Amino acid sequence: MEKNQNTGRTAWPLWEIFIRSKQGLDHKHVGSLHAADAAMAIENARDVYTRRMEGVSIWVVESKYVHASNPDEAASFYDPANDKVYRHPTFYDLPDELKHM
Repeated sequence: MEKNQNTGRTAWPLWEIFIRSKQGLDHKHVGSLHAADAAMAIENARDVYTRRMEGVSIWVVESKYVHASNPDEAASFYDPANDKVYRHPTFYDLPDELKHM
C-alpha cells in the first residue's frame, strides 16, 4: 500500500471486479473498488455488485496487474488477423446435415 501525499494516510489499492451471472458462463467487468486485500475486495464486491443475488462467482484483480492494448492502435494491432483467412467462418464448407451453425 502506498501513502497518500496529501493526507499521509495509507491508500488501499484499486481492484477491478468481474461477476459471473446465473445466466452466463463468462465473467463481466462490473466496476472497481478500493480494498486492503483480495478477501476484502471480494466481500465488498459482493455487497456492492450482487445486492440482488444475481452473481454466482466473483473475480477480483488488483488494477495494477491489468494490462491492455491501446485503443488508438487498434487498426494496426488487429490487422495481421485479416491475412489468416482460415480464421474466418467463410473459409469452411459445412455439410448439409449440419443445421444449427
